Amino acid sequence: MVPLSWPDNLSSFLLSQVNIVILIVFVMVYNLVNFYQNRRDFANIPPGPRPLPIVGNFGGFLIPSFILRRFKGESGNNVKSPVIALTELASVYGNIYSLFVGSQLVVVLNGYEVVKDALSNHPEVFSDRPDLPAVVIMTKRKGIVFAPYGPVWRKHRKFCHTTLRNFGLGKLSLEPCILQGLATIKTELLRLNEESGGTGVDPAPLISIAVSNVICSLALGQRFHHEDHEFRTLLDLMARGLQICVNSSAVLINIFPLLYYLPFGAFKELRQVERDITLFLKKIIAKHREKLDRENPQDFIDMYLIEMLAHKAAGVEDKNFTEDYLFYIIGELFIAGTDTTTSTVLWFLLYMALHPDVQDKVQAEIDEVVGRNQVVSLTHKGSMPFTEATIMEVQRLTVVVPLSIPHMTSMTTEFRGFTIPKGTIIVPNLWSVHRDPTMWDDPDSFNTARFLDDEGKLLRKECFIPFGIGRRVCMGEQLAKMELFLTVTSLLQAFKFSLPEGVPPPSLHGRFGLTLAPCPYTVCVSPRG
Repeated sequence: MVPLSWPDNLSSFLLSQVNIVILIVFVMVYNLVNFYQNRRDFANIPPGPRPLPIVGNFGGFLIPSFILRRFKGESGNNVKSPVIALTELASVYGNIYSLFVGSQLVVVLNGYEVVKDALSNHPEVFSDRPDLPAVVIMTKRKGIVFAPYGPVWRKHRKFCHTTLRNFGLGKLSLEPCILQGLATIKTELLRLNEESGGTGVDPAPLISIAVSNVICSLALGQRFHHEDHEFRTLLDLMARGLQICVNSSAVLINIFPLLYYLPFGAFKELRQVERDITLFLKKIIAKHREKLDRENPQDFIDMYLIEMLAHKAAGVEDKNFTEDYLFYIIGELFIAGTDTTTSTVLWFLLYMALHPDVQDKVQAEIDEVVGRNQVVSLTHKGSMPFTEATIMEVQRLTVVVPLSIPHMTSMTTEFRGFTIPKGTIIVPNLWSVHRDPTMWDDPDSFNTARFLDDEGKLLRKECFIPFGIGRRVCMGEQLAKMELFLTVTSLLQAFKFSLPEGVPPPSLHGRFGLTLAPCPYTVCVSPRG
């Protein structure tokens, strides 16, 4: 009789599973010990819900346990957005309160006065970025958005801002680039609407491609056709990656970093998304390196490569100014320059379909100032207060980055009567700023008039901060404002948008991820003639 034996691959598999369990148990014990050892550092921190050992206030797939307890419908499902739930907690614990992600202290800032005080009045303390394991693994703390606050970050941000301005950021010279993509959108919207037979068109793919092509022109020096399969796949991967990072079991990486390497589920999918995006962007950088003309730079990548070569020629090679750093900056420009503006345009079209009376007024202003046949320009913006007020009201209500990008304290500080230790994650709740009843009358209602004075002129409010505030304010604010104005005015000049007959409107709570995007919807597109 032949003795039974395990195949080598099966024994290796079982051993690997045992190792994973051992590692998870070890990390859990480590977090538990760390949590109780650090409790002495948490004296006089802001109040908040009582944390559980190991997981803190977060259970399951890092859905806040207190949210699950407080906000469950009859079916047992969570029926409120985490953003709304976090905002409502301020009514219980105050505008500054504490949570724990594992043993990591998180302080949530609510309301305009508190957010402004921290980010604008104490920038040296509140401008750093946290060492979130998932972010560290995927960005190596390089780039602009997630890089730590300091001289390297300041140098790169200044270079990025100066270079992008040289290629048209915030200038009228960028108009043709934006309008070029809008011409394609108009043609495709009409075609798809006719093919739909009255069921409506999903505008998201076309809007995403048009918006992304603007940043691609600035950063990559090329545009992509709206039917380019590789490019459309990349945009889908980008959107999927943002969803995985926030709305799946992959968020557990921030408590147990080794989970990132698990060969299944969301962890495996996240690594694949990261690999595919990396391959796409590094291929483009390599092509730029091969064809670089130092005397005739065409885009941001060319300028960065030239700057690197200048450092080498001067014999002062900068280890923080490298092609690897360039890759992360390009990735951030590409993702941030697409997702946020796309979501805002989609929210705007949805609100216009839901409020046809407001849509009519915007179109009347466009007709009066621009006409039906003249091309919309940024030079018209100052003469269109109602249109601009409508854009601002949509931004206020939706806040596409509702919890901002997390900040971190760079030192222990006393802030408004509380002690906030060094290394605390700070969450500026921009949603709460734009729904603050002390700043806005009837804040949950859609009311364009709140941004207009008695004479119908545009009224700018200090507490309107959709792009953030302080030294980490969004670098692409000028570009986003240009794209938003030109896109929505061009589309409303040409079309009337309405919801398909008999189709209920989508939830206005949206889909919460790194950004707050509208739930998928379709609209009927009618030419205005």
